[in-house]
Amino acid sequence: MGRPWNQSAGCPPSRKTSCHGWSVKGRTMVRTGTHIALILRTVFLTAVCAAAVVSTAAQISAPTPAGGRWRDATMDEYRQHLVTLGGLVQTCAKARDIPHCDPTLVGLDDRIPLTQDANATRRLIRYGWLRVLFSKAEDADQPAPKPASNDAAMMPPRPSTSQLLQDAVKRLADDLAQTNNLARATDGHSHERETMRQVLAGPEFRNLDQATVQDTMLEKVGNWLNRLFAGAAKLKPQSAWIGRLIVLGFIVAVCVGLIFALLRLERRWRIRLAPEAEHAENSAASARDWQLWLSDARTAAAAGQWREAIHFAYWAAISRLESKRLWPADRARTPREYLKLVSYDDPRKAVLTQLTGSFERTWYGARPAGQGEYQSAEELANSLIKGSGGSGATRNGSPSEGGMR
Repeated sequence: MGRPWNQSAGCPPSRKTSCHGWSVKGRTMVRTGTHIALILRTVFLTAVCAAAVVSTAAQISAPTPAGGRWRDATMDEYRQHLVTLGGLVQTCAKARDIPHCDPTLVGLDDRIPLTQDANATRRLIRYGWLRVLFSKAEDADQPAPKPASNDAAMMPPRPSTSQLLQDAVKRLADDLAQTNNLARATDGHSHERETMRQVLAGPEFRNLDQATVQDTMLEKVGNWLNRLFAGAAKLKPQSAWIGRLIVLGFIVAVCVGLIFALLRLERRWRIRLAPEAEHAENSAASARDWQLWLSDARTAAAAGQWREAIHFAYWAAISRLESKRLWPADRARTPREYLKLVSYDDPRKAVLTQLTGSFERTWYGARPAGQGEYQSAEELANSLIKGSGGSGATRNGSPSEGGMR
């Protein structure tokens, strides 16, 4: 016997093509349609997401200002905008209607440069206050409300829209005046800069170096000590170790100072006893004989050029001292640096100090010089050339034989 028909199965074995109105082929088509609908729905959602991403990227990459409320304007465009806004406010104050008081007439905010440079910093000028005022100007002025209390009566009344429009005209006019004053502003230190540039362009300031690593480190140590003592002052008085630390630090500082002073003294004596370089620089003072410097000084004095005469007399003395191996040849030194190379117990230091002061006052200070100043400078130069520490040398006297090279 064959397999019995099970009624709970829902279909007899002989009905292979239909069961309760559903065929095997129909069930297969229903499942296929469901799969197609899911695929189409997935494709649709993917397309929507891609379109949203592309739209967002386009908005981000677009070089539009934040909110589209400002523009980059020059100073001339900014002035023209202020003039236009002043006319709009006056027209709105007279008409007080929607066409003449439209907030969109104000236009975009201006972003103006603060200086005339190409990459100057810009400042944003906003006109939101004027747009709000235009939106209120469309309505008529309301009467001032009665004060509800005595405190409210003492407060100044709120200005009406007409008064605010008049204040807006004044504000725009003041802004326009400020731009004109800024355009007429000039640098008041051009003469000082030009004088400093001429002084630094002289041969005395050639080959100057920047701050050394030692100077930078000393400055950092000084700043650290300042911060350290400032922090120690905030500590409680019960901290007894602070006193001992300060005493120990003072002793260490004194020892370091003594060592530094001894090193500087030893270096100064080595410079004083240093032999003359075999090949001095061509620009050094001793590269030219001091007799030629002195001759140029007297020639300039005869022509009435007293500043140049004092200048030549000073370098005649420097050339003579340099030729005596008082210091190594180096024209990059300043007059003050030449003074530092002379020992304090050297009798020539006082005379060189006087000559340097006269030279700096007339040459760098641009003070007028006369015959008296030149005679004094030549006497000091002759005293240094002769090798004496006094100032009693005659002005036109020739140097002694012992002072000749």
